[in-house]
Amino acid sequence: MSLKRRIPFLRWSFWRLAIGSRNITKTGQIGDGREAAAADYVVANARRGDIDDVIAKIDDFAYDKSFLINIGDEKGELLDAAVRRAHTELALELGTYCGYGSLRIARAAPTATVFSVELSEANARVAQRIWAHAGVADRVTCVVGTIGDGGKTLDALANEHGFSAGKLDLLFIDHDKAAYLPDLQSILERGWLHPGGIVVADNMLIPGSPKYREYMREQQGKLFDTAEHKTHGEYQTLAPDLVLESEYLG
Repeated sequence: MSLKRRIPFLRWSFWRLAIGSRNITKTGQIGDGREAAAADYVVANARRGDIDDVIAKIDDFAYDKSFLINIGDEKGELLDAAVRRAHTELALELGTYCGYGSLRIARAAPTATVFSVELSEANARVAQRIWAHAGVADRVTCVVGTIGDGGKTLDALANEHGFSAGKLDLLFIDHDKAAYLPDLQSILERGWLHPGGIVVADNMLIPGSPKYREYMREQQGKLFDTAEHKTHGEYQTLAPDLVLESEYLG
């Protein structure tokens, strides 16, 4: 891996990300059009219907064109393994962004149905273009909304998409870090996650979700059995990060 790939500070797109960080929680995007550009790049360069090539091209774009804030290639392998361990048939992702996490889930669980909740309609359009190009649009669905909207999105998942007690195998959390814990608790209140189901949470160090991490520590051996995976922030090897993998004990 080249020095430029290893060290994010050598890339202008990383600094542009820092400048546009306020936009992310409000709009879901950095603000310079990189998300739409990522979809354009995938459609122009990845083989249609080849999910492996689509994922690889997103990684290439994030390294060589513009830094992206999806889970990335290194941490993505941790997600892949969790998906397989959960024997995933129904997965829910919080935070679609460009659709990368859902692609990895769909690849690791070829028979699974995947739903992804995203606050940004623009991101939803980007993800849908990429999913269609990868050939998984028939089993990956974006629901525009937020879990913290007073029950509207949760009701839509239940009433329109069949979410019900004990049906959820895997929950992947990678959105607003302040919402990690309340959104998990809202899903637990619905009873969707069954014993043995797995919750994966990205970015425990960068930028961090301390309340979520503390909750999982408090619930260790009670409600959850959690492993903390040491890794690096997406698309670089300079800054450390943690991915939490928590098995629901019920």
